[in-house]
Amino acid sequence: MRKKQFIQNAICYFLLAAAAVFWLFPLFMALINSFKTNGELLTNVMSFPTSLHFENYTRTIEKMHYLRSFRNTVVLSALSVSMMILFSALAGWRLCRTKTKLSSFIFGMFVFSMLIPFSSIMIPLYKVVLALKIKNSLLGLSFVYAGLGVSMAIFLYHGFVKGIPQELEEAAAIDGGSRMKIFFLIILPLLKPITATICITNVLWVWNDFLLPLIVISDNKKYSLLLSTNTLFGQYSSDWTAILSALILAAIPVIIFYALFQKQILKGIADGAVKG
Repeated sequence: MRKKQFIQNAICYFLLAAAAVFWLFPLFMALINSFKTNGELLTNVMSFPTSLHFENYTRTIEKMHYLRSFRNTVVLSALSVSMMILFSALAGWRLCRTKTKLSSFIFGMFVFSMLIPFSSIMIPLYKVVLALKIKNSLLGLSFVYAGLGVSMAIFLYHGFVKGIPQELEEAAAIDGGSRMKIFFLIILPLLKPITATICITNVLWVWNDFLLPLIVISDNKKYSLLLSTNTLFGQYSSDWTAILSALILAAIPVIIFYALFQKQILKGIADGAVKG
């Protein structure tokens, strides 16, 4: 029995290790090639650099205006996720507590919208952006992100609220608490685990997204990190070592962010699964 269990564990760990190598290999190749000269990179992509060329990173930081792009990405992520959490938490709470056919229908529409691929709404979305005159606006782009992300967030909040006793709200209402007071003072603090999960996963999404900023932002002073990386591609030639350095620089903050908060992600998902 123990031998069988040992074999099963060994196979499981082998498959997990193979998957990890598969996913991390491109990042590893980008890292080692970012320290090469362009000549070394084009000669042999798979080799290690003969010497470390840290000037690739200093050149990249200057060419892509890293600090400005980093600030834009932080602002965009903070605005998008803040609006997403506020609107989704309110909507998920009320839709869960309101037992009517209309609330069920509205919740069903939010769930259904999660199935619509982004490519099918890309052109209409661009026309809406132009009509609302929010093109080249980080605030406008954050509204677009919030609108696209609320469906999943409402779905998660709706499931989590089911596990919160309604008697807490009834007791607060008897004491004279308004609906907004009940939400912000009682419900929202109890939503902390799932809020952390929604916050972290959506920060990762906004930070790593390239297509939506490409559609909405054309002013290079408002570029996000990944969009700034695109400026390193030339029409006739490309500085590949600078491009790989830019990708590493863009990935480092989000890797650190995920490493610091991965426990909150797993805890929020587990709590949501049990309470939902």
